[in-house]
This record gives sequence, structure tokens and C-alpha cells, in this order.
Amino acid sequence: MTRTLLLLAALLGSAALAGCGSSPVTHFYTLNPAAEPAAAGAGARPAYVVAIGAVALPDAVDRPQIVLRSGATQVSFSDFERWVGALKDEIALAVTANLKRGLGGANVFAYPASAGMNADVNVMLHVQRFDSTLGDAATVEILWQVSTAKGGVKTGQSAVREPAGGPGYDALVAAHVRALAAVSRDIAAAIRATQP
Repeated sequence: MTRTLLLLAALLGSAALAGCGSSPVTHFYTLNPAAEPAAAGAGARPAYVVAIGAVALPDAVDRPQIVLRSGATQVSFSDFERWVGALKDEIALAVTANLKRGLGGANVFAYPASAGMNADVNVMLHVQRFDSTLGDAATVEILWQVSTAKGGVKTGQSAVREPAGGPGYDALVAAHVRALAAVSRDIAAAIRATQP
């Protein structure tokens, strides 16, 4: 009887301890915020089609976890703070949404939908830096190329450091969204310069 009581007490104690500890919650983030209402005239036939190719990204940040820079040569990441999709796809979708707004209703497609498309304008993105410093800033450097079906080519590099404005991951991701919007404005200006 005593042995049974000890075994029962041990089982109840184990169950109580298991109930006390809870798994950390995983948070997912996107660089493509909710769509804004369509601008006036957005239903008109697009003047041209823009195709964004596959985004090139450094291997160090090409992972599901948000990679944090914690010093000149040190990075870290959390298993519980993640991108909702592949980071290169998140970047492409954010730039696509920004260009749709910035180009007055142009038809803009991101890879893989843009693969093999006969577009008026093709955009290539090569991300050089995608640094995240919690509580400090988001820094992006992107080489981009805009080429037209008629053979015109414009290249540029956009480097943006956007203050986080807060201590958490939400503020850091919002800073990346703003940084990509600034890069998109540079690309939109180059695209407009190629169009009659």
C-alpha cells in the first residue's frame, strides 16, 4: 500500500511539474503589411507590366528565424521569432506591393509568378545587407537593376538605415517595412524614367 501511494504521489508530482512549464509561443512576422485602399483610378487599364525576378539574399539571413546583429561580428537568432514565409519571398512581395502603389496602378508581379513573363519592365534585386538590431534599427542595402523590353537598363544601389523606434520585434519589423518602402521609391523612380 505504501509503495502504491509513493508511486501515485510521484506521478501526480510529475504531472503538476509538467503543467507548470509552458512552451514559448512562436511569433510570425511579415514584411508585407495589410493592403491599403486602392487609389482613385486604380481600376484603369495598367500602362505597363513590371516583373520582379527571384531575390538574391545572403545565406546568413536566408532562414526562417529573424537574424539579429548583436555586435560588429556577432549575430544571433531566436527559434520563436520567425518570418511567416521565406525572407526572399517576403522582400519580393513587399517591393511588389510598394511598386503597385508607387507606379499608379501598373501591373506588378513577383517571382515565381513573374518567371518567363513578357513584361515591359524587369526588376532584379540583390540584397547586400539585411541587418536587424533589436531596439536600434533595421539596415538594408540592395543592388537593383531595372531593364526594359526595349533594351534600356538602369542600375542603382539603395542603402537605408531605419530607426526601430521601439524595443521589440514588432518595432524592428516595422522599421524593415519602412526601409523597403524607401528602396521601392528609388526603384519606382527608375522605372518611371524608362517609360514614355
